[in-house]
Amino acid sequence: MAFVRVCALSELESDTPKRVEVDGTPVSVVQTDGEVFAINDICSHANVSLSEGEVEDCAIECWLHGSSFDLRTGKPSGLPATRPVPVYPVKIEGDDVLVSVTQES
Repeated sequence: MAFVRVCALSELESDTPKRVEVDGTPVSVVQTDGEVFAINDICSHANVSLSEGEVEDCAIECWLHGSSFDLRTGKPSGLPATRPVPVYPVKIEGDDVLVSVTQES
């Protein structure tokens, strides 16, 4: 897995998504409850940015139709979304947040 630095940990505000791009993939990075998560930034129901939504209870809500996605699994918690969005591994090295969007072969 190739990890890419996406931001500094100190740049993340709690429960406030930050949109970044990793190898051409839009990713929303979220710090919540002392952990950092990376989830694909595009809602599986409508082609809109999840990083514009709200974070609550380890989930990110799509601002357009209200579907929430678990930051740990990417699974939607209710309609209208029925398909999960990809989640990505995160590593913290010092103040650097690193994300990998590639899978091991």
